[in-house]
Amino acid sequence: MDSRQLRYFAAIFEARSLSRASEALHIAPSALSHHLANLEEELATALFVRKPRGMQPTAAGERLFGHARVILRAIASAERDVRDAGREISGEVAVGMAFSAVKTIGVPLLEKVACDYPKLRLALSESLSGATLMELMASEIDLAMVYNPPLDPRLRSQPLLEERMVCIGRADVIGDTEEPLAFDDLLDLPIILLRRGNSARAIVDDAALLKRLEARARLHLNSVQAITGSLLAGLGCVIGTRHLMREHLEAGRLMARPIVAPELSRTLCLCELSERPATYARETVRQLLMHFVLDAIARGLWDARAVDK
Repeated sequence: MDSRQLRYFAAIFEARSLSRASEALHIAPSALSHHLANLEEELATALFVRKPRGMQPTAAGERLFGHARVILRAIASAERDVRDAGREISGEVAVGMAFSAVKTIGVPLLEKVACDYPKLRLALSESLSGATLMELMASEIDLAMVYNPPLDPRLRSQPLLEERMVCIGRADVIGDTEEPLAFDDLLDLPIILLRRGNSARAIVDDAALLKRLEARARLHLNSVQAITGSLLAGLGCVIGTRHLMREHLEAGRLMARPIVAPELSRTLCLCELSERPATYARETVRQLLMHFVLDAIARGLWDARAVDK
């Protein structure tokens, strides 16, 4: 199997037709069919079901396309990177961020790239940590800033900061006080929790504590906007950071109480796939991300502790 076979296969997969794929690649349909037949023979499995009006991928074809997309993207990235070595930083880097990260450093990052790296195409997406991690594992993004990522040999994770978690809600829900709240007492409140899975890990990484929280949660939401609206409506309280609801806390619409016995914290990590080849563009964006995180902490814009590692 070589890169040309994979490129031809991917074109057929996306076009669902030999003739349309041949037009896109400027290759005769017979030659394209020959390459596909050789690939299927090499893999000892059919990749498509031939139909009168097109090509339907088999389960093996669907699986191979997932690999082909990653491999072809890596090859293209490597070609650009080597070709542009010593020149102005260029290329495309896709970054996924948790809401808190976008809120704090998203705009400064975009401004810096637009001003200093005009040939660098930055794609920035915002989602909850679990979704961002899935996008990284699928190679849909190059770098991910997520909370409490799992230990996985496929990931290279660099801790950036640690945030202390608090209980946030209206005064009539969590009490009109800033006194600490014991974890056991927290369980008696109407808790709003992220849905089960990696997103919930962003709240607390302790499996035993998370299980207790999930068992008592009143609402399970995966939307920051829905969570904010629910808090303001008095539907419950959330375990989060002061940074998450800073504007509403400063305006007095919401209260925050520290959680004790035990204290809860979460760690923001910069993650990438271990086996992805390094590029100048990705390294530039990685350094910018770390710079803006540390700068936000130093300037008091992010209530967190930098992790020295």
